Amino acid sequence: MQAAVIERAGQPTTIETLRLDDPRPGEVLVRMTASGVCHSDLHVRDGHWERPGPIVMGHEGAGVIEAVGEGLDPRVVGRPVALSWYAPCLRCRECQRGRQWLCTASPALRHAQADGTTRLSRPDGSPVLAYLSIGTMASAQVVPATAVVPMPDGVPPEVAALIGCGVATGVGAVTRTARVPAGSTVAVIGLGGVGLSCVMGAVLAGARRIVAVDVNRAKIDLAGTLGATHWVQADPETPRRTIDAIREAAGDGGPDFVFEAIGLPATIEQAIGALPPGGTAVLVGLTRFGQSASFEAFPFVDGGRRILGSNYGSSVAAVDFPALAEAYLAGRLPVDRLIDRRLALPELEDAFDRLRDGQAARQVVMFQA
Repeated sequence: MQAAVIERAGQPTTIETLRLDDPRPGEVLVRMTASGVCHSDLHVRDGHWERPGPIVMGHEGAGVIEAVGEGLDPRVVGRPVALSWYAPCLRCRECQRGRQWLCTASPALRHAQADGTTRLSRPDGSPVLAYLSIGTMASAQVVPATAVVPMPDGVPPEVAALIGCGVATGVGAVTRTARVPAGSTVAVIGLGGVGLSCVMGAVLAGARRIVAVDVNRAKIDLAGTLGATHWVQADPETPRRTIDAIREAAGDGGPDFVFEAIGLPATIEQAIGALPPGGTAVLVGLTRFGQSASFEAFPFVDGGRRILGSNYGSSVAAVDFPALAEAYLAGRLPVDRLIDRRLALPELEDAFDRLRDGQAARQVVMFQA
């Protein structure tokens, strides 16, 4: 099988031919059909996040089940699936509480299978890991069975792939983490795939005013087609002006909820700064390791403002992925509009360049059937 491999964090990807062993008990062999290019992959590619290597990149994927390990139902072979990048163990305290996105024993933590080993190796026999245990930038992959979520008929593979990460993260931040009530005012800072999914989530939640914020006018225009009602073209050189513009666009002193979907200290501080009394900042974007943001404490406490962290949109994949797919099929979640480029695996480094420059909404690697 062909895969995009990084030798170690901070190095470019190379396309390699790897050996893929058969699935063991509790594992599934998936022929990949699509893999989104997510900013989290770029963090590893550029060395912002340390990860072991060598490792197959990608964590936003869809495919078709080709084989299952012992103990699994063989009738699922041939079924299209989306992949969750945080396969739950289903046994730990957090899983038992229904908070699978906080699982403390997920194989994703080791970028391997549940037994700590990998099914990937180079021709010389040396092992290769799979990013977050699913490594979707590959023509095929063996993944934990709990990472696999069947998709309803009619969902294109590239849509299923995005549901598996960016869409679940953004929509879930609105509907599950923040539980935005109908009639609320919402601002979204950062209009990549996750931020645009926050916009779509705000529409689903019934927000009455949705303010889209980005430096890129083309992304702002795209947000308008997804349901944003107002917009602010941010200026990184004048953050105070951006905060004031968000408040003005939201009306009533500022937005009830601000979703930060970039992961930069400056934009996190803008999200917090735009809050009126009683407002909530939801931090969705992931920063580099070791970064911090600051805010003045007294008015934050005195005004009853809140900060929420949102990991994976607080999503339970087995429940939320099918619901998101059905919303897409019903025309209420236009995921396909997020995709601005479809590409082949050898073009991955070019896709990273576009993502790094802030020009891409969502790019998707497509695999041949």
